[in-house]
Amino acid sequence: MILRNELMIYGGYFEPDKKLARKSELENIMNSSGFWDDKKKSESVISELNSIKGILDRCSSLKNKIDSDFELIDLFELESDNEIIDVINGDIPIISSELSDLENLLVLNGPYDKGSAILEIHPGAGGTESCDWALMLYRMYTRWCGNHDYKYEVIDYQDGEVAGIKSVSIIVRGMYAYGYLKCEKGVHRLVRISPFDSGARRHTSFASVDVMPYFEDDISVDINPSDLRIDIFRSSGNGGQGVNTTDSAVRIVHIPTKIVITCQDERSQIMNKEKAMRVLKSKLYQLELEKRDAKLKEIQGAQKDINFGSQIRSYVMHPYTMVKDHRTSTEVSSVDKVLDGDIDIFINDVLKGDFNG
Repeated sequence: MILRNELMIYGGYFEPDKKLARKSELENIMNSSGFWDDKKKSESVISELNSIKGILDRCSSLKNKIDSDFELIDLFELESDNEIIDVINGDIPIISSELSDLENLLVLNGPYDKGSAILEIHPGAGGTESCDWALMLYRMYTRWCGNHDYKYEVIDYQDGEVAGIKSVSIIVRGMYAYGYLKCEKGVHRLVRISPFDSGARRHTSFASVDVMPYFEDDISVDINPSDLRIDIFRSSGNGGQGVNTTDSAVRIVHIPTKIVITCQDERSQIMNKEKAMRVLKSKLYQLELEKRDAKLKEIQGAQKDINFGSQIRSYVMHPYTMVKDHRTSTEVSSVDKVLDGDIDIFINDVLKGDFNG
């Protein structure tokens, strides 16, 4: 028997007041003169406005569904009908899931959660196996981006010597991209029968995922040109026709911090340099913020070795199949689905703070 107060639990609606106020503010900005003069600013405003409209639409739809089920309960109290119970029982998990998604947006309230992200993947202990594992993770995250309509651009892609990749850096653009992807920062462990081992033995591989906010051109960072070493070379990664035939790739080394940025996805040396400088500014800006505000150290997190005992998540393909997040104990049995980008269950549980102990 579905009781009225069971639906009341799910009736704690996502309060839209602040969203409505922000929607009105953004609409006023759009209607102001000269709005379209700054293309990047206008695109940012439109993207945020569309995101807020989507959230408000979901809130309205969820409220209507709950109100409709309350009406069905009133009807059931007048005339018992098992079909009414079946309808409400079917709606409960749908309402719960939608409310959970909306609740995530409540906790994505950090200063950079709404923005885009820089995601980097590096293989660790395991040689060729780890390079291949890094490539599998790259595919997983690009699939996840596609599932959520996030656009991404590869700024650096280094092939492995035998297979896989030595490293990859991508910019993921879209509302809350950083808020969600920050949950993926850490060491990821793979256990499988190695396709590179003629003896078909089981191997364990590691790769690290680093995530940081991507700051657009609205940040101000002073960089002394004498602190930079800029190298120009021929692209070695994937790219369109002409990318690998000219010396257009750019590597920028910031000597004081030893930060290295490589960009080789554009045909033009100038465009690669501009993009690499934007990424460098984002990293330097983050470092400055960390110096001024200790709380921002949580963004970078503790640095760990990329090997045993440091993983946040394990992906086991042999002798059984399981993916387990060691922070929340969340686990699923379908490794293939996870590697196809179905990682929302892990991200959601981290956002909820559903940690062990």
